[in-house]
Amino acid sequence: MEPRISAHSLHSFPKPIRKNVNPIQTKPFNHLLKNEIYNTVQLKVSKHAKHRMDTRGIEFSPEKWLTIQEKVKEAKQKGVKDSLVITNNAALVVSVQNDTVITVLNRDEAQSQIFTNINGTILID
Repeated sequence: MEPRISAHSLHSFPKPIRKNVNPIQTKPFNHLLKNEIYNTVQLKVSKHAKHRMDTRGIEFSPEKWLTIQEKVKEAKQKGVKDSLVITNNAALVVSVQNDTVITVLNRDEAQSQIFTNINGTILID
């Protein structure tokens, strides 16, 4: 037997073309994703909280509701998990983690209550 060495030519793949991208103008995907999530998440109202609002006649103007949502988003960015939101006429317990209003009380009821498991408070005039 004859030992033969055979040579095979290896084909190389074409090198990818890199575009010059200015790194200052690009943002990491993580940042873009978080930004998109924060802009699309809306505060939900639990069935219990909705019932309390209806029975107590508590209503929020669209402007006030938008302010509450924005402040809850800010609290979420700061690491708050459960928050007490106090407005002129109501107090809301909000699960910031789940973007959900858990319960609502009018201000008179809220004055005599003790709120537990809250790690942030939002005051809105």
